[in-house]
Amino acid sequence: MKENYLEALTILKERFCKDSLIAVATAVENVPSVRTVDAYYEEGRFYSITYALSNKMKQIEENPKVAISGEWFTAHGVGKNLGHLLAEENKELYQKLKKCFSAWYDNGHIDEENKNTCILCVELTEGVLFNKGKKYEIDFLNEDVK
Repeated sequence: MKENYLEALTILKERFCKDSLIAVATAVENVPSVRTVDAYYEEGRFYSITYALSNKMKQIEENPKVAISGEWFTAHGVGKNLGHLLAEENKELYQKLKKCFSAWYDNGHIDEENKNTCILCVELTEGVLFNKGKKYEIDFLNEDVK
């Protein structure tokens, strides 16, 4: 199964280790919300630049369980606010995200100086990936595939 897990991770890297559109779903008091975000995948996590006071981040603060969906991939995970984009602990990730999102990063949408501009991290727990007729049921917590 470890071989299938590594194979699935390779497919995820090929598809999402770049500026990718994914849907992020949240739920508060049994009311679901979904939105599309630009995201970057790395090592079982999706990252997005967002605004800490957005409905999405308020909902994640109340209930961190999220679902995501992208190119033939759906998953559950835990959403986390990693803090201000320019925080020292985000320095390396900030550089990756700025490069990844370079096509639109400097178009005025991102206000780096605003203390509420933050990084959303979705740490994946389980997911289903389809590739060339093969289905991978991924358990990210136990690094396994069914």
